[in-house]
Amino acid sequence: MKPDTEQDYVEFVTAHANSLCRTAYLLCGDWRRAEDATQEALIRMYRVWGRIQRKGVVGAYARKVVVSTTLDALRRKSSQEVVTGEEYFANETVVGDALGLVENRMVITKALAELPPRQRACVVLRYFDELSVEETALALDCRPGTVKSQTMRALDKLRAHPSLAELSELIGMEA
Repeated sequence: MKPDTEQDYVEFVTAHANSLCRTAYLLCGDWRRAEDATQEALIRMYRVWGRIQRKGVVGAYARKVVVSTTLDALRRKSSQEVVTGEEYFANETVVGDALGLVENRMVITKALAELPPRQRACVVLRYFDELSVEETALALDCRPGTVKSQTMRALDKLRAHPSLAELSELIGMEA
C-alpha cells in the first residue's frame, strides 16, 4: 500500500475504531468479542482499502464488515453464549446518578442479548448508530422491508421485556 493511502487508512481507523467496536459490543454483549470482531473487520478493510476508498463507500463498508463479522462469530457453536456485560460494568467505580446510568446500560444490554441476532442488529444500527432504514439494509445485506419488520418485532419484544418497563420512556419505546 502506498504511504499516503496507508495514512488515510490509519486516520480512518483512529477516527472510527471506537464507534465500530461499540456497535460490535451492542451486537454481541461482550467487549472481548467486540474487539476481536472489530480487529477482524479492520484487517478485512485493509486488504481492500484502495478499492473501497476509490468507490467512496468506506463508512458503509466498515459497518457492513463489523456487523457481518460479529454476527458470524455469534453463529459459531463456540460463540453461542452471549455475555451481558455485567463483568465489564461491575468493575466501574461510579457514584450517585452515574450508578443509575450503569444499571440502565446493564438492563438494556441484557434485553438486547435476548433478541435474535438479526433483530438485535436492526435495533443497534437503527437506534444506537442512528442509521436510516436504507443504510441498515445495506449494512445487513437485506431489503428495507426486512429491516422494518425485524425492527418492529424486536421493539415489540423489548417493550414486553419486564426489566425495560420502567426504562421505556428513557429509550424511546413508549407503549
